[in-house]
Amino acid sequence: MTLILFTLVAALLGLLAWIRLAPGDPARWHVDPLSVETPVPVGHFLIRPVGGDSQGPDFAMPPEELLAAFDNVARSQPRVTVLAGSVADGMITYVARSRWFGFPDYVSVRALPDGQGGSRLALFARQRFGRADMGVNRARTEAWLERMPGTSSQR
Repeated sequence: MTLILFTLVAALLGLLAWIRLAPGDPARWHVDPLSVETPVPVGHFLIRPVGGDSQGPDFAMPPEELLAAFDNVARSQPRVTVLAGSVADGMITYVARSRWFGFPDYVSVRALPDGQGGSRLALFARQRFGRADMGVNRARTEAWLERMPGTSSQR
C-alpha cells in the first residue's frame, strides 16, 4: 500500500513538474492573432477586427506606442515572461503562468492602425493544457486592457 501511494505521489509531482517546466515552442505558440483559425469555443480569448470574441477598445496612440504600452503592462504582471517577439518586431507572445501550479497560458499580441489616427490590438490568449479555462484568459486580458493608457472606446 505504501509503495502504491508513493508511486502515485511521485507521478503527480512529476506531472506538475512537467507542466511547470515544459518548454514552449515559439513555432507553435507565437502566432498572428489576425490569421489564427478560430479555435474551439472555450479555453481562449481572441480580439481582432473580424472573427474574434471581441473587437477590443480603440486607443488614441500610434500602433508602435500602443504595443510598447501593452508590453509594459504585461511585463509588470507576476509570472509573465516573453516567449518570442518584441516591440521592434511588431508582435510579442507572452507566457502567463497560474499562481499555484504554473499552468502556462500564451498571449500573442500585435497593434494595428485603426484608420483614424489611433490604433487597436489584435490579441490571442489561450491555454496550453486542459479543455476549459473558466474565463481566465478573458479576465486576464480585460484586466490588462484596463491598465492601458489612452483607451478611447470599447467595442
